[in-house]
Amino acid sequence: MNHQMDIDSYQPEFFSQEKTTVWDFPERGSWATHKPDYRGNFAPQIPRNLILYYSNEGDLLLDPMVGSGTTLIEAKLLNRNAIGYDINQNAVDITFERIKFDTDNNSIQKVKLGNAKHLENADNTIDLIITHPPYFNLVKYSNEDNPEDLSNHSKIETFLKELDIVISELYRVLKPNHYCAILIGDTRKGQHYIPLSYFVFNICLKNHFILKEEIIKTQHNTKFGPRWSSNAKKYKFFLIMHEHLYVFRKPVEDENLSRIKYSTWDGIKNLLN
Repeated sequence: MNHQMDIDSYQPEFFSQEKTTVWDFPERGSWATHKPDYRGNFAPQIPRNLILYYSNEGDLLLDPMVGSGTTLIEAKLLNRNAIGYDINQNAVDITFERIKFDTDNNSIQKVKLGNAKHLENADNTIDLIITHPPYFNLVKYSNEDNPEDLSNHSKIETFLKELDIVISELYRVLKPNHYCAILIGDTRKGQHYIPLSYFVFNICLKNHFILKEEIIKTQHNTKFGPRWSSNAKKYKFFLIMHEHLYVFRKPVEDENLSRIKYSTWDGIKNLLN
């Protein structure tokens, strides 16, 4: 009985599934082994919502840039199998430790050192993908001499070219009619807005994904907010306090996309032409 109580204590005390396309989490979830100490990790409410909406118990989830293991922790709590990769050994070590808790299910979670551009998974084998890639080079996660780390690229063009390879791999391993969720934010250069998220959005559509949802996720307590507040007023720009959470679907072979063509790359391209 005590063991069961310990297991139950890992679940969030207060949680409700989101119902709109604006997600706001002023208080980051701290249940189970979640911690906010890893730069750039996302609130556990995000993968929990995605897992509950887009997968079933026993499914196989993938996080190709696992960071501190937020997705894998939630997969374990929700009885999903999961595999996570990261190019940074420190991230792998952190995740390995944080998924070492008991549950009352038989799900399996694994974390490995790996490159998201070269996934070892077979074609059409993953039930749900959740990923939170670096936002260009805002936070560097490994030594600058590692060109395989997306966070080390100082040019947006190079970053997007490398991410294009990652997106192609995600499409390859995902099962048809299943979902890939990507959380990505924007940045500024020369006081002007750089819509990084929309560049990533276009890459996903070009790789044949279909847009299922765009969710706006608000940001709170950002590290650079206070630092930039005075300059924002002085130079007349607004602080970026939101991120884009895209949910894409992989179509089935020979699917008739005529009714949803404006959620596809060809449909949008033809409309603009």
